[in-house]
Amino acid sequence: MLNDLKVKVGPQFYEYHTGALSIVPQLLEEYKAKHVLIVHGTVSWEKAKPRLPFLDDEGYSFSYHQYTGECSYYGTDLVMEAARKVGADFIIGIGGGKLTDLVGYAAHRLNTNFGVIPTLASNCAPWTPLSVMYKENGESEGKTEHFLRQAAFFITEPELIIDSPVDYFIAGLADTLAKWYESDAILQQEHLKDEQFLQMAGFTSVLCKEAIMRDSEKAIRDMRELKLSDEFVHLSEIVFAVAGMVGGLGDKYARNAAAHAMHDGMSKYIPESHHFLHGEKVAYGIFYQLAIEEKWPLIDQLLPFYQALNLPISLHQMDIFPEDETVIDEIVAFIYSKKKVHLIPVPITEAGLKQAIYQLEEYMEDKG
Repeated sequence: MLNDLKVKVGPQFYEYHTGALSIVPQLLEEYKAKHVLIVHGTVSWEKAKPRLPFLDDEGYSFSYHQYTGECSYYGTDLVMEAARKVGADFIIGIGGGKLTDLVGYAAHRLNTNFGVIPTLASNCAPWTPLSVMYKENGESEGKTEHFLRQAAFFITEPELIIDSPVDYFIAGLADTLAKWYESDAILQQEHLKDEQFLQMAGFTSVLCKEAIMRDSEKAIRDMRELKLSDEFVHLSEIVFAVAGMVGGLGDKYARNAAAHAMHDGMSKYIPESHHFLHGEKVAYGIFYQLAIEEKWPLIDQLLPFYQALNLPISLHQMDIFPEDETVIDEIVAFIYSKKKVHLIPVPITEAGLKQAIYQLEEYMEDKG
């Protein structure tokens, strides 16, 4: 029996289909909302507005706040200040992953209900009750704020997602693929095999992995052609919703491990990595975790998929390998400090974590 498992399955209400946004007023009524703060970005906001006729409903008082572009503590304070100024009793976040992370954390601190309308399929941020924190310059804080409050609703439409940047979708596929590679070895341990919620988390991660490996190339082609195919709709849903259920059901045992820890370490200590998307850094992190586990055949199996999607395979290929060894040591110390990394069923030492970085670079030298 696990005494430390916190199951936070997902938002209270979810819909993803053409016309889904028409139900937002009904949900605002459910929560007795009257003074609604809309937190938005720039480009995605202009794209979303024509699909949000409820903003003209005189039964509500809508106020607007443009976020800074980062999910930061400073940005959180600004959202809270804007909400207090208008007496907001509900917050809606419209945009990408950093924005939905920001809104969730600000709503948690305000003790206010919130909903999200994602405009990207780049990660599972809209689904999860946690926020990955950055500084305003894009540097990772190396900290994730977890909270128990889930979104009152998560609603969006494929038409809002299909014309978003394809690179973000590809990064989202890689980020979602990590769900299986980070959690499988942990969940297969004998003392965890009979835990029902962990089993469901494992089944969900397999569903994500199989669909991504099977349908990604077609879904990406269809997205480039603005074709709302079943493959695109299903995979975008897997990226921003189904993937979130893996951690929602499995908590720390299935949320993230070395791949995401490497992402955070790179973002914190290698400024040049800011040019890469979250999921691209996680893609490299998957290979790094497999190197820690010495699962080189799995790397070989994944390599054609990475090459087809143009995902990064090494720090040298990304042209961001730190020549200063102290930077490597800082990243390794950071990764070692993460408790979830120690759930991986292999000996975890700082020496081993450092060795894996160099071994992976050498292994990938002729494969780029």
